[in-house]
Amino acid sequence: MLSRRAFAGCAICGIGFGVAGIGGAAAQNAPAQTAGVTRKILSTTELPDGKYVAVQVEAEIGAGATVARHTHPGIESAFVLEGSGELIVDGRPNAALGPAGHFQVPAETPHSLKNGDKPMRLAITYTVEKGKPLASPAA
Repeated sequence: MLSRRAFAGCAICGIGFGVAGIGGAAAQNAPAQTAGVTRKILSTTELPDGKYVAVQVEAEIGAGATVARHTHPGIESAFVLEGSGELIVDGRPNAALGPAGHFQVPAETPHSLKNGDKPMRLAITYTVEKGKPLASPAA
């Protein structure tokens, strides 16, 4: 199971990012968390194939915060509960997000998010490879 402490650096990775090994490995060389971003792990479930885990997170991005570019070793699926912002995904046009908006980011695809003038809350599910860092910085 992925601990809250090991996961504390990521939620768009939600957002911001810390390097946390999925499946219980210790965090190593974790970059600083993105300012203005908080997250709460709701559940972590190992999937039947034993190769992937599903991590459900509630994330809040503060007004005016920007989530640094990062990638995940699997798919990120998110739903906007409150607020608005702009999602930036390599290879796609920038996308405006608002309440009830949703998005998916493919595995290993660099992305970031610029929040608007009010806090944004997201419900996020990561389906990622077990044993790999949940998020990594992207150039």
